[in-house]
Amino acid sequence: MNIQFLLTSLLVVAAPGTGVLHTVSTGLSRGARASLVAAVGCTLGTLPHMAAAVLGLAAVFRTSPFAFELLKYLGAAYLLYMAWGTLRDRGALDPNQPVPERSPLRMIVAAVLLNLLNPKLPIFFLAFLPQFIARDDPSPMLRLLTLSAIFMLMTLVVFALYGMFASFMRARVLSRPRVTAWLRRFFAAGFVALGLKLLFSTSRA
Repeated sequence: MNIQFLLTSLLVVAAPGTGVLHTVSTGLSRGARASLVAAVGCTLGTLPHMAAAVLGLAAVFRTSPFAFELLKYLGAAYLLYMAWGTLRDRGALDPNQPVPERSPLRMIVAAVLLNLLNPKLPIFFLAFLPQFIARDDPSPMLRLLTLSAIFMLMTLVVFALYGMFASFMRARVLSRPRVTAWLRRFFAAGFVALGLKLLFSTSRA
């Protein structure tokens, strides 16, 4: 396995972004089990983008400004919705308040949507994965699928570690009301910042 691919993938996965922010927020507010569900959802959210890259469909975003703009606005709107929900849900980071029940399916759907509505991901995978496939590779499609699977596994493991650490810190953090208030604002501001960054992004990879 190409060590450069593994190191680059690790840097990409571990860099703070929408998925990391969501997983950490879930770990702090709902605990270890929920953070693992969020990690699974975020990982599944990369699957359609990888499939698009493998099938060559991501090229549409280079040639169709409308397709990119539509997905961009939907993604930004969803991130702003997540920010609003984070500020509104005061009980999620309050140890004295019961956390509203949320089914694993709903948590997975929410996490999948975060990555699914990011138009930069298919372009990223289209530009990223082919770099690690030799021109004379006898089975380029198999190689592409293998690299994609490794990237997804790495995403799941790293996000799960983020979430588990957040859940471990949960009791220490949630026992301080002032800290929890600032955490809500921090996560909300993070979603807003990511939404605005996406909103003003261009279709270039």
